[in-house]
Amino acid sequence: MDRRTFIKTSSMIMSGLAASNLLNQAIAETKTAMIIDEKHPLLLNFNENSLGMSPKARQAVIAALPSSFRYPDSARAELINHIGDHYNLTEQHVTLGNGSSETIQAAIAMLAAQARKQNQNIQLVTPDPTFNYAELYSIPLNIKISKVPLKEDFSFDLHKMEQLADQFDGLSIIYICNPNNPTAMITPSSKLNQWMTKASDKQFFIVDEAYAEFVEDPQFTSAIEQVKQGQKNLLVTRTFSKIFALAGLRVGYGIGAPEVVAAIDQFLPLDNTNTAGAVAALASLQDKPFIAYSLKSNNVSRNIVKSALNELNIAYAPSQANFIFHKVKGDVKTYQKRMAEAHIMVGREFPPALGWSRLTLGTPEEMEQFVVVLKRFREKGWI
Repeated sequence: MDRRTFIKTSSMIMSGLAASNLLNQAIAETKTAMIIDEKHPLLLNFNENSLGMSPKARQAVIAALPSSFRYPDSARAELINHIGDHYNLTEQHVTLGNGSSETIQAAIAMLAAQARKQNQNIQLVTPDPTFNYAELYSIPLNIKISKVPLKEDFSFDLHKMEQLADQFDGLSIIYICNPNNPTAMITPSSKLNQWMTKASDKQFFIVDEAYAEFVEDPQFTSAIEQVKQGQKNLLVTRTFSKIFALAGLRVGYGIGAPEVVAAIDQFLPLDNTNTAGAVAALASLQDKPFIAYSLKSNNVSRNIVKSALNELNIAYAPSQANFIFHKVKGDVKTYQKRMAEAHIMVGREFPPALGWSRLTLGTPEEMEQFVVVLKRFREKGWI
C-alpha cells in the first residue's frame, strides 16, 4: 500500500486554520509514515474521532488523577454549571449521562414509568434506519415500537411519524436523530419545529444531536433553542464522544426544561460521570481552537472521500457529520470482508437501506489511505 505522510494532507487543513499552534503540534507529532497492517488497522467503523482528545483535556485528566480517590461530585457539578452557561441556561436544565446513550435510556424509562402510573398505552415512533438505542431501551419495557421507513432520498417521513403519534391512544415518544445515523443527513429545523410546537402533551420528543457540532448547513438549528423558548415535551441529547473525541471516557448530557431534567435524574445514578471524564469534558468544551481544528480536519477528510466517490461515480448521501453513507456494489458483508483484509474496518449495512455502507471519517491521512484502497477495489471490479 502506498505511504503518505501527514505533511501532504495537513497543508489543506492549514489553509483554513492558518498556522495555529495546535495544528503545528499535530504535524510535528505525525511526521512518520502511517503504517497500516494487521496490528494497526484503520478503524473507520464506529464514528470515533481519530484525532484524539484535546491536549488540554489530556492535561486535565492527568492533573485530576491525584484526587481521584474522592467522589466526582464537585467535578460533575462544575461541568453541569458550565454546560448550562454555555447555552445560556441554568444548571437545572442539564442532566449528565454515561454518554448520551444513558441519558436516552433514562428518558425512555422515565416516560414509561409515567405512562404506567397514568394507565396509558405507550409507543416509540422512530425512523428506520436510525441510531437504534431508543428502540433497544424500549423493548424490555414493553413499549410498542412503530418504525417509519426513510423516504427514497433518505430524509425522515415526518408526516407519517406525526400521523402515527396523533392516531395513537396514549403517550408517544418520538425519537429524532439529527443529523441522522447512519445517513449523516440533517432534518431541517423548520420542518421539525413546525411539528414540535403544535404537538400535544401526549407526545414527547427525544432529539439526539450527537453530531450537531459538525453541522454547517444553515437549515439546521439545535432543538436546544426550543428548550430556551419553554418547550416542555422535549429532551435534547448531546455527547462528548464525537467532535471532542472522548468516546472512551463516556460523557454525555441532556438539555430540557427543569421539570423534565428532574424527572429524568430520578432514573440516573448520582455518580454516573467519573472525575476523569468530567474534567476532560470541561476542558474540551473550553478549548475553542481544538473544536475548530477538529471540525476543519473532518471537513478536509469528507472532501477527500467525496472527491473519490464522485470520481468513481459512487452514490452517497449528503453528510453533515463525521461519516459518509455510500453505495456499495454487491453484498456489503463481502465489501466489509475485503476491506478488513486490506486492514481497513468499515461500517456495516443498515437495513432496510440495503447496499449502503457507513464510513467513518478519520484523519485526512487516513482517508487518503482509504481512497487508495477504494480505487484498487474499482480496478478489480469490487466497488
